[in-house]
Amino acid sequence: MDALGTALIYFGSFLALAIIAKLAIGRWMSRRDLDPSLVRTQMGLPRGRRRLFLLGFWRNEGPD
Repeated sequence: MDALGTALIYFGSFLALAIIAKLAIGRWMSRRDLDPSLVRTQMGLPRGRRRLFLLGFWRNEGPD
């Protein structure tokens, strides 16, 4: 039980921080009337589909 409690405290804190950051960024973007698609268009020319290795997982990145 001691290891489970430690794991909950450790990973729970990261999860709580991620949720708080997501909410804060979402509110900040909505206050400034920003949309993720608008941000993507401002970044420049779209790249083609590509396959990336990120944090131990392969993922496809490209146009939606």
